[in-house]
Amino acid sequence: MKKIQMVDLKGQYSGIKDVVNPAIQEVIETTTFINGPKVHEFQKNLENYLGVKHVIPCANGTDALQIAMMGLGLKPGDEVITADFTFAATVEVIALLQLTPVLVDVEPDTFNIDVDAIKKAITPKTKAIVPVHLFGQCANMETIMEIAQEHNLYVIEDNAQAIGATYTYSNGQKAKAGTIGHVASTSFFPSKNLGCYGDGGAIFTNDDTLAHTIRGIVNHGMYERYHHDVVGVNSRLDSIQAAVLDAKLVHLDAYNQARRDAAKKYNEAFKDIDSITTPFECGTADNHVYHQYTLKLNDVDRDALVKYLNENGIPCGVYYPIPLHRQKAYQDERYNEADFNVTNALVKEVISLPMHTELDDEQIAFISQKIKTFING
Repeated sequence: MKKIQMVDLKGQYSGIKDVVNPAIQEVIETTTFINGPKVHEFQKNLENYLGVKHVIPCANGTDALQIAMMGLGLKPGDEVITADFTFAATVEVIALLQLTPVLVDVEPDTFNIDVDAIKKAITPKTKAIVPVHLFGQCANMETIMEIAQEHNLYVIEDNAQAIGATYTYSNGQKAKAGTIGHVASTSFFPSKNLGCYGDGGAIFTNDDTLAHTIRGIVNHGMYERYHHDVVGVNSRLDSIQAAVLDAKLVHLDAYNQARRDAAKKYNEAFKDIDSITTPFECGTADNHVYHQYTLKLNDVDRDALVKYLNENGIPCGVYYPIPLHRQKAYQDERYNEADFNVTNALVKEVISLPMHTELDDEQIAFISQKIKTFING
């Protein structure tokens, strides 16, 4: 059996190196390292894939979130509602811009932001909602957009974990994750479903005016060299990373399907174990692209299980062990623990198993059997 990896980037590379290597070499030989043709090619191809008018590449996913908020013109003190159960980057950029983060609880099945909690958190100072498509599954965007329209709020999709997922509305209409809100951000960190070989990110929008503003922000506020029309930052996707991403983009649907297939095999292995809750799929199967395969454990010593798996050569992860509202940087006297019952439970219950495009049946069977052996004693 091959060594089990949490993410097998080397195995994935072996299948595309005949395309990736020449693409990288072309960038090196032409020395078009910044804003070169490969960046523009990737941008156009991703726009076509997503069905969105504008993709603005940038340096990383955290920058993408920050720049999206800058582009919307949010002001210090404006309140931004987001989920308590997610990676810190989501709330980090809110705080960096001197906006006021408002953390709310998540749903117990999808782990995505709770729409009822959003409604309760809205105040006259609320200006935006940031739903996170956590672990690869789309949040309840139809309801979130209805709430936003009712209260005249912006919606900024954090799509770092769900690129390629497809959201289905109640009327059957479909849209790619990241194309539904007013603006969206994504990350191309190497372990993402569409990952480069370094750092990278992008912003998506169908708003022409907003796209124009953002294109200036990512490049020092310039539309014409040395003319700084808006306050900007230095955040550009380099051409080598764009070449890698463009080579991978044509495989993204197949990569996501491989993740779904692996998830089904895990689900089948765990279906009769009462102490394990397998991931919930909301809506159609294409709504989830399994950036992570995350179990909920009931009456199982999670830390002991993590130790046992590691001792048996099985990597795993706990995403996330501490709620954002309890993190030292983001504690606030406004928060009431009773408002975070789901998140407070999840941080003690969740464990994520290896999930990537190269997982094979032997590895999945080995991982599953070890978990069942631990639970059954």
